[in-house]
Amino acid sequence: MADRSPDEREWVSPPESFVERANVTAADRDALREAGWPECWKRPADLLDWDRRFDAVLDEGDENDADDANDADDERTTRWFPGGRLNASYNCVDRHVEEGRGEETAVTWEGKLGETRTYSYRELAEEVNAFAAALRELGVEEDDVVTLYLPMIPELPVAMLACARIGAPHSVVFAGFSADALATRLEGADSQYLVTCDGYYRRGAALDLKRRADNACVSADHEVEQVVVNRLDDDRSVGDHYAYADLVAANEGAEVEPVSRETDDLLFFIYTSGTTGEPTLVRHTTGGYLTHVAWTSHAVLDLGPDDTHWCSADVGWITGHSYAVYGPLALGANTVLYEGTSDSPETDRVWEIIERNGVDVFYTAPTSIRAFMKWGEQHPESHDLSSLRLLGTVGEPIDATAWHWYRDHVGDGECPIVDTWWQTETGGMVLSTLPGADRMRPGAVGKSLPGIETAVVDETGHRVEEGESGQLVVTRPWPGMARSLCEGTDWGARRTRRIDGEWQYATGDNAVRDEEGYLHLLGRADDVLKVSDRRLSTTEIESAIVGVDGVAEAAVVVGDDEEALADPEIHAFVSPESNVAGDDALRERVGAAVEEAIGRVASPDVVTFAPSLPKTRSGKVVRRYLAAIANGEDLGDTSALRNPEVVGELESLLDR
Repeated sequence: MADRSPDEREWVSPPESFVERANVTAADRDALREAGWPECWKRPADLLDWDRRFDAVLDEGDENDADDANDADDERTTRWFPGGRLNASYNCVDRHVEEGRGEETAVTWEGKLGETRTYSYRELAEEVNAFAAALRELGVEEDDVVTLYLPMIPELPVAMLACARIGAPHSVVFAGFSADALATRLEGADSQYLVTCDGYYRRGAALDLKRRADNACVSADHEVEQVVVNRLDDDRSVGDHYAYADLVAANEGAEVEPVSRETDDLLFFIYTSGTTGEPTLVRHTTGGYLTHVAWTSHAVLDLGPDDTHWCSADVGWITGHSYAVYGPLALGANTVLYEGTSDSPETDRVWEIIERNGVDVFYTAPTSIRAFMKWGEQHPESHDLSSLRLLGTVGEPIDATAWHWYRDHVGDGECPIVDTWWQTETGGMVLSTLPGADRMRPGAVGKSLPGIETAVVDETGHRVEEGESGQLVVTRPWPGMARSLCEGTDWGARRTRRIDGEWQYATGDNAVRDEEGYLHLLGRADDVLKVSDRRLSTTEIESAIVGVDGVAEAAVVVGDDEEALADPEIHAFVSPESNVAGDDALRERVGAAVEEAIGRVASPDVVTFAPSLPKTRSGKVVRRYLAAIANGEDLGDTSALRNPEVVGELESLLDR
């Protein structure tokens, strides 16, 4: 299919064939909004099985005289679905077996070396029960925190669900993190139990995870009991620790009664930061979080029991928690987990997995889509992707060029695309179109989902006019909100405020609302370049660059030394599409495109053509490494990057 010129003002309607079978129609959407807040969240809560039905949808706590949420006297607590009790593991596993769906596939795993494993819901229930029994034998009790330091292997969701079954919050730590990072997280969660593995594969090499885990446990300020999964299958000793396979075998056939949890009991701990700064601990509760991710999986991802869903994010991040594990499993779908990277062993690996497994819904990051563009449309077009009926994006704004490429070459010009915005702190999606109810607008994320209210405000917290940029805030509580935000104290209070009596959660992202009420995300508030006394959004500049024919992706940073230069230099790192030369002609087109879209002031002073950009495992470009390269600074720890080798390549490209 020929490429089309992207127009951010273009409206695209979902096909009638999709609308006819969608979980949420325009009438459903309107009914939810007409139900009013917070009562509109009652219907989403009906997607779950409750041990005890909640007494109310929301309890906002006692009012007080404090006008500012930062006031130390404001200790108001928000409780979603007070009085309700439920268990997340039961909702994700048992009830599907009880409904006669035990032989249907729950998890499909694609290993780095080409191995595959599938779990039916019955098999998943058996292993979750066995490991839950084993955790109890090790001494894990309700409310004890269990840390999971595992790569993308099936034992990770099994361990998460086993913890949830016995009421023990889990804390998943990305397997790419260092021993020091793991030790910090063990101490921060006061976790005395660690589930890890001997190692995992990365770009063909076996990495020793067990040594890192051992070093972290030695560094931690308390004793830590370890359970070790054998992933490398090389018979290395687990030492004084417990072997996962032995524990599961010893408890085969065990039946562990799911612990009934109050809705605001903790389900898991997770950290917001990667390798930058002090990690911030975020806590998510059981009832509100599970309601939020189940409903958004149902309404936005349009998932149901007959679907095979692939969220490409690592489970170590919140996207993997919400939309690779809890959301799809709560709805009885088949969730695909992939251990490797999208370009290994070949650049068509993603399309091979979609074709082989008949994936219906594919949810990935814009940075991955731009990488697919760079490798060429011949890769998706050489595979049968006709099973796909919905595409999604998450992680950062997607420009119109990548949006159209994704729909044309992956979705055959027919699949609706849901562009979603949310955060670790929000637990689940906040902004998106509903694919069976709303038109799509390339370059715009959409409106607030029913039951969620947002605004674009200035630095004082007051709303700006349509078409003006400002900070995105959420103006009413929502079920998936972090417990710290519910409590309104400490860290939560620093992220919230009251303006003229209105509660606001400051997301830290900038946005513009258009005449139709659709939001256009401009990136993080701190991803702003100050040049000639103007504040320029990195997203605006990058979108102009990737709109240039032949450019796959781009990231811009600015020189830090503002005293040495009247106007700091803007550095653009540009990754061309495959078979496109990074030459002076392309460099000139990049500069001209930015000048035409924004103005001469935003045109890059330095354009470096890069083979790829440094990214996290979840696909986000890490600009701090690019800024360090541009300014000749020390890069620090790059171990958590998906492609740490690229930073050395970029350093060598710049002429110091």
